Order: sequence, then C-alpha cells, then structure tokens
Amino acid sequence: MPDPLADDTAAQAVQVSRLYYIQGLTTDAIAAELGLSRPKVSRLLSYARRTGLVEIRIHDPEVQPQGLESRLRERYPFLRPQVVGVPVGSPETLWLERVATAAASQLSGLIRPGMTVGLAWGNTVSAVGHALTPRPVPGVTFVQLNGSANAADFMSGFVTDTILRFARTFSAGAQLFPVPTFFDDPATKQAMWRERSVRHVLDLQERADLLLYSIGSVAASTPSHVYVAGYLDTADLAALTAEGAVGDIATVFYRADGTFDGLSVNARASGPDLDRIRDAPDSICVVSGLGKVAALHAALRGGLMRRLIVDEITAQAVLDLGE
Repeated sequence: MPDPLADDTAAQAVQVSRLYYIQGLTTDAIAAELGLSRPKVSRLLSYARRTGLVEIRIHDPEVQPQGLESRLRERYPFLRPQVVGVPVGSPETLWLERVATAAASQLSGLIRPGMTVGLAWGNTVSAVGHALTPRPVPGVTFVQLNGSANAADFMSGFVTDTILRFARTFSAGAQLFPVPTFFDDPATKQAMWRERSVRHVLDLQERADLLLYSIGSVAASTPSHVYVAGYLDTADLAALTAEGAVGDIATVFYRADGTFDGLSVNARASGPDLDRIRDAPDSICVVSGLGKVAALHAALRGGLMRRLIVDEITAQAVLDLGE
C-alpha cells in the first residue's frame, strides 16, 4: 500500500522546492511562510534532490567551446584554436570584449625577453591592447606591420595609440611604419621599399617571432577601420569586389579560397605578403562577429594563421560553412 507519510513528504518537498528554486525564496522565508523550522525546510530540499523530485543541471560554458575547438583542430590540423564562450543572446560587443580579454592573456603568456612582435592595427587589435595587463618584459620590440597613412590623415592617432599601448604595457620598444596604407602607384611602393629607413622596418617585420592580427571584412557589424576611414576609395572597393576579395589581413586581401596572388590592390598595399603571414614562426589571429565568418573561413582555407582566438558563435558559423 502507498505510504501516506511518504506522499505527504513528497508533496511538501515539491512545495518547498518551488518556493526555493523557482520563486527564489530563502530557507528562512520559506520556513516563515509554511510554518516550518529552517532545518525542516533544508531536509525537504535534500529529500527533493535525493529522490529525483528536483534535478539540478549545470550548463558548463566551457563544454561547447571545447567541442568547437576539437572540430576546428580536426578540420584544420595546423591550427591551435581557443574558442571563447559567450552568454546566450549577448551582443557582439560583448563577444569582442571576451575574445580580446582572452587574446590579451594568451599574448602575455607567449611574450618572452628579446622577442619582436608584429602588430597589424585595427579595431580588434586595439581592443586587445585595451585588455592588456602591464607586465614588463626586457628587450621586446613591437613593430607595425602595415602603413597607416591616408590622404586625409597622414599619421592616424588611432594606429599610433594602438602600437604604443602595447609597447607601454610590456615596457617595450615600438617601431612605427609611417608609410601610406595603400600607395597610388605600385612603382612608388617599390621605390620606397628600397629606402634604408623603410628597409629597417621591413627587416624587423621579417624577423618577428610572433604576429598579432585580426581579419578585416566590410561585412562586419563594426566595419574594419580600413574600410571606413578613407583608406580605400570607391574604385578600390569595386575592384576588390570584381576580383573576388572577401577579407584582408594587415590590409592585404585574399579570396574565398584563401588565395591572394593577382589581386590588384595588393600591389599597392603596405602590409606584408600573405606568404609571410602563413609562414610566420608563430601568429595569433583574433576574430569576433558574424560579419567576419566568410573572411575567417577563407583565411582558414588558406592556412593564414597558427593560432585562432574566436567567440563560440562565430566559430560555429565557420564550421557550418563546411570545408
């Protein structure tokens, strides 16, 4: 026969559990409302959990990112990914904040005395700079990877501030690159590249032990700085579209299959050849936002990074595109 005492206990445990787990009342408040002692309320809550009347599920935010990391490694064996969990329904601004914080932590752990670190300026790298925690490291030099001058503003304060923030954080040296982001004529670039002052910067870039950059995309929710600050004119953008460019790294453009040879704007770009990006000793690519999915997918197809730090929603969207 059914045990009426057990039934009464179960009914009371359910009542207490609803007040505690659903309405958020404290054990003291429940005891006062139901005329029970606080130890009795605690025993009923324990009974509810023990008998399965209440199930507690923990949704670990690290489980989904870890699964995505495994899938990224399986698809791109050259890649060391870090997928950053973000709250469900959160805005892309928060995704970038979380990703930038993770990138700042990883960068700090990788920097060693005497290193040369190449930086490709942009909104994402700027966010990483703001997330850094000061840690002096002797003999470190940060070198700007691509020029920052355009017709409207010969030396962008945005770019200078970004590079110098990294240098100050690590008590490091900074080598700026005061040349046009895009030259008007490829021949002018070739002549400039023969100048000793410019060759000094190019040599530092070549010797860099670690590169830090993001991916540019005109489709990003916050468009990459290079697309909105006057660096490219209407004719440039039209040419890039016609030639199939989907993104850029350090203002050097590439197609959906990750190739970059033959894109006309690249002959005038001040950023490093993407072969240099692909073959760097180590590199961190930091990406966040659904507007960058196509550009990130293409960069992965081209093997244009060693490490990737990305939010979980963007990572999932990239994996959904397939090979």
